[in-house]
Amino acid sequence: MQFDYVIVGAGSAGCVLANRLTENPNTRVCLIEAGPPDNSLFIRVPAGIILLMRSNSRNWRYYTVPQKALNNRQIYIPRGKTLGGSSAVNAMCYTRGHPWDYDHWAELGNDGWGYQDVLPIFKRSEHYEPGENAFHGTHGRLNVAELRFRHPVSEGFVRAGVQAGYPGTDDFNNDVQEGVGLYKVNQKDGERCGVARAYLHPALERPNLTIMTDTLAHRIRFQGKRATGVEVEHKGERQTLEAGEVLLCGGSINSPQLLKLSGVGAGAELAGHGIDQVHELPGVGENLQDHPDVLVVHRNLKKDTLTLSPWELPTNGLKGVWDFFYRRNGQLTSNVAEAGGFIKSRPEEPIPDLQLHLTAAKLDNHGLNWTFSIGHGYSGHVCILRPKSRGNITLRDANPRSPALIDPRFLEHPDDMEGMVRGVKAMRGIMAQEALAPWRGTEIFPGEQVQSDEQIRGFLREKCDNIYHPVGTCKMGNDDQAVVDADLKVHGLEGLRVVDASIMPTLIGGNTNAPTVMIAEKAADKILGLAP
Repeated sequence: MQFDYVIVGAGSAGCVLANRLTENPNTRVCLIEAGPPDNSLFIRVPAGIILLMRSNSRNWRYYTVPQKALNNRQIYIPRGKTLGGSSAVNAMCYTRGHPWDYDHWAELGNDGWGYQDVLPIFKRSEHYEPGENAFHGTHGRLNVAELRFRHPVSEGFVRAGVQAGYPGTDDFNNDVQEGVGLYKVNQKDGERCGVARAYLHPALERPNLTIMTDTLAHRIRFQGKRATGVEVEHKGERQTLEAGEVLLCGGSINSPQLLKLSGVGAGAELAGHGIDQVHELPGVGENLQDHPDVLVVHRNLKKDTLTLSPWELPTNGLKGVWDFFYRRNGQLTSNVAEAGGFIKSRPEEPIPDLQLHLTAAKLDNHGLNWTFSIGHGYSGHVCILRPKSRGNITLRDANPRSPALIDPRFLEHPDDMEGMVRGVKAMRGIMAQEALAPWRGTEIFPGEQVQSDEQIRGFLREKCDNIYHPVGTCKMGNDDQAVVDADLKVHGLEGLRVVDASIMPTLIGGNTNAPTVMIAEKAADKILGLAP
């Protein structure tokens, strides 16, 4: 069990690295994943995200600690637990963030991570079905497609956004980003095209790639300050995978947890759990950022949206199955969050500070509240893009099977609360436009009785949630809280890198899957000596 590279975590970053590093047939790579293979029909079918949100086998189903600013509620944090990671269970929206985000990373001292540095990597990684242009490529592995099905209310939402004064756009990934429109999605031929399908499946037959699913990493092994392998549990047996280099790709929750379990982190915390320290690195697990999100929900007068009504499912469900399996279109190809936008909450904002998603269904609590979704409605998500609140990931105990303590500290910074108040008002402004009049029933959330800023704050404390973009817990940089350098090598250690969304020093203004693919592509270039 000796390898040149052991990759811990077969999510969006891990799948990219597994492909890129095994292109050389003489390089031996082992990819380990705590979850099962990605062979579920619900992964292939885009609308299967409704069920994957509740899955116990392919979703870590994490919860935060009680959130002080949210009435001490514990917030659900779904994360992918299968080959492809969260790209196997997400809404497939392809967005990159704003060019400013990457230039800001470079300004923080991360050379080579500015927008002009990363744009060629984004282009190289994608096959953009609408066609090649200055911002998109057509020769990459990650397929980016137009939606094959759009609920009429989604198109109505886009028209309503334009009526509300926001520009329309057909691409959120140019140098402007601002506007309302329909999302491009990671799909191919009407099916999900997650990162496992795009990168890992083409490499499955390579004899130099070993994939171990249902394998939990317990700790990284060290000789002095050099990582030498990973201790894992596979089918109930403990074994050690020896590695020339260990690449952590567990994501913003699991990567810092494994570092701490391995003795890398703040000495006081490790000592409290009886863990021998290998290296003092106080920033491990700090700097947690995520997009807070809240829903403005309406009943639908036209009854043409998704519903879990037992009276309508037999007819609509059978038609959806027929359309998907025989035509590769119809409601089952929907990513559910079809429309949205990037807008400014006030004119003085230099770049968009809010992101919108429109879901053609009544939603509450991530769709986990099934009874709420009986009947027709539509839900407008709104989130602030660059929250100022900072949280952390800490150990519950020294048991690798115990979930970490997740504390994003949602809305604890007062600017975040006020940004979300403006966001609710902006969403309501769009929902009130004439274009949505044929669908617009009564407002369920926040409800007609919620009007003043203080009432909206109370609504946010009761209902604000998240939209699944945790980053930053192994941040890239050179300050005393940085965990990795610009080559993603862990400071003060050898033979160890972190390659996933946890290295983002600041949260980008958009969905985080495409940037994670870019991070892994750039890391592969560094590892293979293809970049300075």
